[in-house]
Amino acid sequence: MACDPGAVWDLVSDSSRIVEWFPGMEQVTVEGSTRTITLRSGLPLIEEVVNVDHRLRRFQYRIVGPLPVSFHLGTIDVLDDPVGCLVVYSTEISPDPMGFVIDGATAAALAELQAVAEATVTAIPSRDGSH
Repeated sequence: MACDPGAVWDLVSDSSRIVEWFPGMEQVTVEGSTRTITLRSGLPLIEEVVNVDHRLRRFQYRIVGPLPVSFHLGTIDVLDDPVGCLVVYSTEISPDPMGFVIDGATAAALAELQAVAEATVTAIPSRDGSH
């Protein structure tokens, strides 16, 4: 993304702002480390935020209900890149077939995050001076 990594991190690391860049998520409430998301379908998604590391720019969370998963860990890293930043969204999940569902959702989220970030945060000028 041709955006300031710190500004993208501000968007990703604020648990309450996920509805701005993750398609299908309509409302969010955050109480302590618990984030409850209301999906477009009206169903709740309950997550536990397990790590917000501002030095590494790493955000990690677990889905704790009500999806039928025995293990989940989502990790979002915002890395410095010569053109701005690179966002890596990785997921560990069990049972394995749930990975296909999560992969599609996270791919859409990354595309929307890029669109939102490039439209709203500080752009990094290209080498030729344009944005």
